[in-house]
Formats: sequence, structure tokens, C-alpha cells
Amino acid sequence: MRLWALTALVPFFIRYGGVSVSAQGLTSPQVLTAETDKFINDLLAEWNSPAGLSVAVVRKDEQGQWNVETKGYGVATLANKTQVTEKTLFAIGSNSKLLTAIATGLLVTNQTLPNVSWTSKLASLMPGFGLQDSIAAKQATLIDALSHRTGLPRHDFSYKTYDDVPTIVGRSILRKKLSELTRKLQIKKVKYQRPSAEFRDVGQYNNNMYTLLSYLPTVVLSSKIPFARYVKAHIFEPLGLTSTTYSYDVAKLGHLADGIAKSEVNLTADPFGGTPRAIPFWFQKGGEDGNNLSGAGGIISNAVDLATWLQTLLLEGQKPGTNQSVIPPEVIEKVSSGITVFGPAAAFPELSPSVYGGGQLRSTYRGHELVSHDGGVPEGFSSVISRFPSDDLGIAVISNDFDYGGIIAQIVNYRLMDEGLGLEKIDWNGRFKPFVTAPPPPTTPRPANATLPSASFQTLAGIYENPGYGKAEFCFVSSNHSSASQSCKALIANVSTILPGAVDPKIPTFIAQWDSPWASHIRLRHFSGNLFNTSGLTSYPTHNTTGERYWVSGADGSVEAEIITTGGRISLAITNIWGAGDVEPLQGKTLRDRAQVLFDKL
Repeated sequence: MRLWALTALVPFFIRYGGVSVSAQGLTSPQVLTAETDKFINDLLAEWNSPAGLSVAVVRKDEQGQWNVETKGYGVATLANKTQVTEKTLFAIGSNSKLLTAIATGLLVTNQTLPNVSWTSKLASLMPGFGLQDSIAAKQATLIDALSHRTGLPRHDFSYKTYDDVPTIVGRSILRKKLSELTRKLQIKKVKYQRPSAEFRDVGQYNNNMYTLLSYLPTVVLSSKIPFARYVKAHIFEPLGLTSTTYSYDVAKLGHLADGIAKSEVNLTADPFGGTPRAIPFWFQKGGEDGNNLSGAGGIISNAVDLATWLQTLLLEGQKPGTNQSVIPPEVIEKVSSGITVFGPAAAFPELSPSVYGGGQLRSTYRGHELVSHDGGVPEGFSSVISRFPSDDLGIAVISNDFDYGGIIAQIVNYRLMDEGLGLEKIDWNGRFKPFVTAPPPPTTPRPANATLPSASFQTLAGIYENPGYGKAEFCFVSSNHSSASQSCKALIANVSTILPGAVDPKIPTFIAQWDSPWASHIRLRHFSGNLFNTSGLTSYPTHNTTGERYWVSGADGSVEAEIITTGGRISLAITNIWGAGDVEPLQGKTLRDRAQVLFDKL
């Protein structure tokens, strides 16, 4: 799961950790050689990364024996400089989606569930499911949800940290402790979110559909088993993935890495500078039952388990070292088969356009068939998991660098691909680094003669609601807030502490608490007239005993909010927020028609 790269962060010293290599009668050379070690360590140093990464490479030789290599590099935990090893745990983000797709396939192939098929309508399986597009609401299937072609864009800001596993509207089918939380559920939100494309027209990545799919075991099985426990029982345990979990509570008892970021980064002067900070794990609730983001990006794993997972995929669902079929081969084939075109043009000449199945992208790399996916979570973890079915080669790279980990992992991934396939090495670092070192695009300064909005700032303050996103109270930050609500008074009194530097006293500003994995707060900063620049900000503790107690991560992007005041009603129209990719912007005569997300003031 990734939303927006929130920019630059990364130094400290680098050393690689332990190495584990198992080779049974192999004559093929290793991929993780001393030369590779040097490349990775030099790369971390060049990018001034305060964090590290772990890798797994599996390759089958001509005698059918597997060479399994796992190794760690760099820093796992910031406070005591623990080094990454092959057993260090990382969140793998959207590489969790393949497990969700396969869990769906296990239900499809379960002969006791004759009404569940790849083409089953979501509405038939989940009473209460709906979408704004009436055709999509009636016709969308499991395959449509898996392959991101429902017409919905990302809408990532719609889910909150307090949302829970979806409960079907009108049916009490969960255990009591979950059914009592129906007012905070994502499945209700999806039906109110605006589509950005026609049903099955284009591919648009959508995490919410995988949250919905994670509800299937609870819906269709008489046991009403939570999704995370279903995956553990049917995939993790049979394959011996003993360190892999959806539970932060379980992972923190093991070798869980910190997500490591940097504060005080000057992108223009030095995009690799700043102060390293350990940040809290991105989603801590749910335990072994999982949570509302388990299906989209909830897995925590390490290089050792990912090596087993890669072998299982290359063996079409068999447990390595045995003939035991844990996952039916037709399920592996189905989720790895292209359904939706993602990006009609390749980014580099060695790559091909990609097609998406279920948690898997299928493409080619330098003429070799490739099945892969990447992943990331808001607080510091990235992953790339790739396999070459025709070459019996699998690679996993996982990182805990908040800002550049995704890029570093891709560079290492391509390097290991070249090594594993015996190809001439391409300077992928030289290709990717200019994207980071290029000067940031100039921002348009607020006009010196900025005009006032059509309603006073005090009038604009208050609670706004969108049924697909929930409620938010926007507090006007001013020296005179006697008319503010008690909750706003408390926020304003502490804003300089919890969001240092976020408010310029010369610019009228609103702050709302958001409680999302992507942002703890939303800031509206007045530009001119009814237009506001909009930013997602996250407040993190510094763990300092003196000085500032919090630091802020966030970026001023292209998100805009515009006030609408018509007929005595005040609304907030937000654009450039929903993550629709390259689709055409909404058309309409009024701003209300063109808004991607519209909040009405209560």
C-alpha cells in the first residue's frame, strides 16, 4: 500500500547483518556474493539511509535443487543500532494482496461453497454492498475487485485507524464484539465514494476492494472466521511461515524493525539530509484477528519466510521440500493471469507494459517473463517481490527506510534480477537517483493581495461530513477562538506542540484531526478567495527529553479545497486527492459536479 511519497529522509552507518545460505548439491553460483554485498552497502551509504533492508533469493538448478539465500543489510532499530538480519521482520504492504487473492481462490475452490466462484457478484455474496455506479454495483465480481476495474479510484484517505472489519448492513453475522462496531465500517463508505471511470473501463488501484475481499471468509464460512485467522490456518501454518503474521502484537515480540524516517529535510539543499527518527508502527490494532487493512497491506514477514513463499509460488502451490499441495495450482495461475492493463507504456526499454490479475502484475524484464508486485505502508516499510516462472528464480527485497526505501528496494531488486538471470548489469541507481536529486517543482506563492472567501473564516469553521469519508471538524487557528468548540479550543491550544511549524500565523489556517494511516491531521491553508491549499500531516513523537516533543511529516502537493457557498449551504470541494491515475478529470457545470470528494458543513 502506498499513497504519496512524502519526501526525503535517510542517513547513518551501514553494515550488513547475518547471512543464511542453503545449497544441496548446487553447482550454480550464488547471487548474494561479496560483490553484491558491497553494491548494497555502498547504495545505502550513497543514499545516506539511516535504515536497512533484507533480501531473499531462491533459484532452482538443473538437478531440481533449490539454492536459498537470505541476508540482511543496514540498521533495523534506531535506538540501539540493531542490524538487519534475514530474520528481521518488516511490513510488506501491498504484497499482502496476493495472500488475499489466494485466500479468495481457496474459497472459490472449496467444494462445500458451490455459490462462490471467480465470477460471483459481490452484491450476491455481501448483502448491503453498493457502489455509486449502479451497473458496477450489480455486476462487479470477485475478479473485478481483485483486478482493480470497478471504476473506483484509490480513495485512500477514506479509511481511518478506528475503522473495523466490515459488517454487512442489516445482518448480524460477526461475533458480537465486532458487530457492535457497525457504525465505523468501510463497506458502508464504499457505496458513497465517487467513481472516476466507467465500470471495467480502466485499471485503477484500489485498496478498499481488498478490504472488502478480506471479509469473504467471515461471510461465506459457517465458522465466521476472521480473515487473518483464515490465512494463518490455510496458508501460513501449512507452509511453515512461522514468523509471518498480521498481528503487530505478535511481531513486536520478535525481531520487528523500526520504520526509520528523517525530519528537518531540505529538499533543495540536500534531499539526503535530515535527522533520523524511529516512527511508530503504522497499524497496531487488531491482534491475530487482523484489522480493516489486513487484506490490503497487513502482513509482517521476514526474508526467511519470503524465501519459502517464493518457492511455493514457483512450485505452483506446493510446500518446498514436499509434494504437499497447499494452494491449488489453478489458483496460482488465476491470480497471476493478466486481466487489467496497468500502464500501456513501459517506463524503461527493458520493461514491458503490465497486466494485473489478483495481487500480481505480469510483464517481462529483458525478455524474461516476470510476475511481481511492490508494496509500502505509510510509516516506513517497502517491499518488492518478484519471480520468473520460466527461470525458476524468485527475489524479495524489504526495506524500513521511510522515504527512499521504495526506490532503494527497486534498485536492489533489478540488480538481483540481472545477477540471477546472468545478464549484463544495468546502472539502475543511475537511472533512479535523478528523480530524487532533481530540484522540486516550484510552488505558487500566496498572492500578496489575496482576497477573502465568500464566508468569514469563523463561519467556515465547524464539522463537515462526506458519507464516504466520515466527519471532520475544521478548527480555525487564530488568537481569538472564544467561539470555537471545546474540541477545537483544545486542538488550537496544542497545535504548536503537536504540529510544530505547521501553522504560519500570517496565513489563515484550519486544522482538522483526521486519524488516518496516511495523516493524523488535515491542514487547509488559505490561498485566495475560496481556494485553500490542502495538506495531510502526521505528528510523530520525537522521544526527546528536552526540546520539541513532536515532529511533523507531510508534503504540500497538488491537493486543493474550494469553498462552495450556495443557498445557505457551505461545502468543501476537494480535488487531486482520490488517486485516479491518468483518467480524465470529472466534468460538470458546477464545482459541486467536478469535486472528487465533497464535504458538506453540518
